[in-house]
Amino acid sequence: MRRMFWSLVAASALAGPAAAEKPMVADSLAKIKAVGKEGQGNEAASAAWKTLVKSGGSALLPTLEAFAGANPTAANWLRSAVDAIVQSEEKAGRKLPAEDLKKFIDTKTNDPAARRIAYELFAKLEKETAARMIAAMVDDPSLELRRDAIAVHLKEAKSDAKKLSPLFAAARDKDQVEEIAKALKKTEADITSHFGFVERWYVVGPFDSTKGTGFDKAYAPEAGVDLTATYEGKGGAKASWKAVVAKPDSKGKQYAMVDLNAELAKHKDAVSYAYAVVSLDKDTPVELRAGSTTSIKIFVNGKPVFARDEYHHGHVMDQHVGQTILKAGKNELLLKICQNNQTEQWAQNWAFQLRICDATGGAVPFKLLSPEAK
Repeated sequence: MRRMFWSLVAASALAGPAAAEKPMVADSLAKIKAVGKEGQGNEAASAAWKTLVKSGGSALLPTLEAFAGANPTAANWLRSAVDAIVQSEEKAGRKLPAEDLKKFIDTKTNDPAARRIAYELFAKLEKETAARMIAAMVDDPSLELRRDAIAVHLKEAKSDAKKLSPLFAAARDKDQVEEIAKALKKTEADITSHFGFVERWYVVGPFDSTKGTGFDKAYAPEAGVDLTATYEGKGGAKASWKAVVAKPDSKGKQYAMVDLNAELAKHKDAVSYAYAVVSLDKDTPVELRAGSTTSIKIFVNGKPVFARDEYHHGHVMDQHVGQTILKAGKNELLLKICQNNQTEQWAQNWAFQLRICDATGGAVPFKLLSPEAK
């Protein structure tokens, strides 16, 4: 009995530090993930970061796992912690856990950014295995890994349509899509369809937005769209709905754009609305990704799903993202696009584009019910 007792004591002594370390690592990660905007929680996160890094290699996988659900600020803390842990382990001559990293990469439900970091670490340890892994990631949910996989196959595909076609379907980044489309001799319409852009809209305006007040003012279309209605617009002018077709911009760098200056005439301190009806076969989680240099709100079936009140910070595809669920059957999309009163030449753009896609940026199948094609 005495021998058994002392054996248990010895075992507990050996397991103690490791067992105690787990809650310490978990606590540190929780404090890091609690950081917010404008430095909120930074002091606690800084102390937790130091504790985490001192935990060494045993904290590497938990830190990668902690990327799930982390806000951008917390993700930066976690990324730097991973770097510091790796540097410390390498300096001490200790190998990183290659098999654990591979399992983490293979688990596609793990955070995409963390899987990318894990892959880079694994590639340094097992170069040939990593090369085989990346070649199989053409449809990976991590867009960075997917991009690298497509790049690998592009070198081999050259002008072979049989090899290029599945790469075109899998590509999500605009430059890769355009590169493959050029090799396949696809049209702008093919690319527009690939991205899932809404190509026809009804637009109405302008309504008043003096001193930016229109962004928060709910004009009649927000209470319900009546395409036969005529509204009192800016300066008492009459405004009614007009069917328009989205087109590539004049420089050919953006797809399915609606130029409101061209459709409604040039206005300042103004509000416009755009409306379309789409149909889906089943309830589907989607991202409504918009491009607009000016303030924008997105409504789905009468409910707001995204809003950003800022002007003339450039136009980039997918710069505004609203997440929602489109139901089976008919769904009403309403956009509110405002313009301010800046007079600089670079501040004259008043336009928008919108596409319907999944979390990877892949087009979600939909039927455009209204406006109907002529």
